[in-house]
Amino acid sequence: MEVLIVGAGSMGTWFGGAVDADVTFADVDPVAASAAAEAVDGHVTELEGTDSYDVVCIAVPMAHVVDAIATHADRAERALVDVSGVMEPPLEAMARHAPSLERVSLHPLFAPERAPGSIAVVREESGPAADALLDALAARGNDLVETTAAEHDEAMESVQAATHAAVLSFALAAEAVPEGFETPIYAELRNLVETMTAGTPRVYADIQETFDGAEAVAEAAADVAAADADELATLYREAAARWQSNARPPDEADSATPNDDGTGGDNP
Repeated sequence: MEVLIVGAGSMGTWFGGAVDADVTFADVDPVAASAAAEAVDGHVTELEGTDSYDVVCIAVPMAHVVDAIATHADRAERALVDVSGVMEPPLEAMARHAPSLERVSLHPLFAPERAPGSIAVVREESGPAADALLDALAARGNDLVETTAAEHDEAMESVQAATHAAVLSFALAAEAVPEGFETPIYAELRNLVETMTAGTPRVYADIQETFDGAEAVAEAAADVAAADADELATLYREAAARWQSNARPPDEADSATPNDDGTGGDNP
């Protein structure tokens, strides 16, 4: 099977190495295309080329995926796939520009260097070519999570937009502390900050522009900052009721059991 991968960044390179196919890369940066091809023993072609392939995989940033599909859909003979990270817009574009082809949207829920992992999958119009690619991904140890475009994009508001906003806000608001003063919660957040800030800023900016979620984090932080002691206790119990399976309702009193960050309960 011959596969054209439009976009030779980390995700496009990962896809090229993860599928059992003869892969060719096209990118606005010819040097990046050559590097990706060398990494997976593939080939390079011009971004403006007219050559066709069994499958075209769009591996460009979210902000450009719809335009890339419109530009390159006619180079696919059997299937169109994207790994952009958002699903509703690219699938709508695929249906518009390639209604007769197999159409699948994938979102690897991990950084390429941490593969294998979970991959969200929407088979809008499946078939032999797309199934062969998905089988290859599963054979490499990835867990294919079947979903819908709407379910995926709604989940990303929490999984990505809200989560990233919360971690970045902590990174900007908190200060480094002397050795020995760290609590388990602080240390976990610091580790998340270190992981997140080792990435690419544009990726996180694209996520915030694409998905809602940051506003809810800002509103919750404002509620916490404005709360008095009783209101904060209520917010704490509301959070516990949402996330802790054995939590008591918000109107029940807290126990005096110390918290995992070393602080005491409400009634020490």
